[in-house]
Amino acid sequence: MTLAQLRAFLAAYELGSFTAAAKKLETSQASVSELISRLEHELEHSLFIRGGRQLIPTTAAVELQVHALQSVTSFDNGVEALKAMSSLEGGVCTFGVLRYGAHYDLADLVQRFHRRYPKVKVHLVGLNSVTVAESVASGEIEAGLIVLPVAEAGLQVRPLFRDEVFYVSATRNPSRGPITIEELAESKLVLYDAFAGWRDPTRRQILERARLKGLKIEPAIEVEHVDTALGLVAAGAADTFVPQAIVSGPGFPRNIHAVPFAEPLYDTIALVQREGAYLSPATRKMAQMAARTLLSKVAPGQDIRRATVK
Repeated sequence: MTLAQLRAFLAAYELGSFTAAAKKLETSQASVSELISRLEHELEHSLFIRGGRQLIPTTAAVELQVHALQSVTSFDNGVEALKAMSSLEGGVCTFGVLRYGAHYDLADLVQRFHRRYPKVKVHLVGLNSVTVAESVASGEIEAGLIVLPVAEAGLQVRPLFRDEVFYVSATRNPSRGPITIEELAESKLVLYDAFAGWRDPTRRQILERARLKGLKIEPAIEVEHVDTALGLVAAGAADTFVPQAIVSGPGFPRNIHAVPFAEPLYDTIALVQREGAYLSPATRKMAQMAARTLLSKVAPGQDIRRATVK
């Protein structure tokens, strides 16, 4: 069975004659007739009742048509995808990044992408990892970078690296050493990502540790943005916890001290897409650029899987 046979069959099925099918396929009527005869011989089923001016599809033809159309369409889509991949002369890229992606050098990701592929439309969202995961799972966006763990099922997850999380404070003396979950439960905290709340992946890890000890973590203040939280920490109003990327960033307040957790805590950064979903060439390229940007900045010990994003 060949694609040429399936195309001839579909054209004849749609148009009702070998002559019309031949005209559509820009070939001869005899060629279309021969292709369909070979297909019938291979299938051991007649596909059309010949005679008169109109071809009449048999029951076998009706059954085959749906599957033949899927096969031909799938192949054509693959060819178009390969063409678009090499040129990226159009299309739309939908991608999600961490809310504080700028701390991972992702601030200029769109600018770099648009400079290379100016004809591609870009829809980039920067949200909490929970919301990014939900948007990918629902098909609202094609792929994104998130912090694990997330509860969304149906996602294909590719861990990239892990980033240690630190307790930060302007008032706690760092000479006291790492912070325990018991001390954290007694601390006055300002937590960011208020909308996501305890669904936030980093918070979920903290909450689970506290539950195992029979403790509660209750923030005194909740805000949406990490920079707002750090401003309050710098003012001595409360303490919080942030990943290494923020601690080592140029904008981190100088009067804030960072200490690790007694039981080290890590954010795992991952690339996600819907399970079994096909990524458009534009979004695939954006995912590759984002992953390479992240992996180029991390220390060897942080890297979980330095694999090429496919």
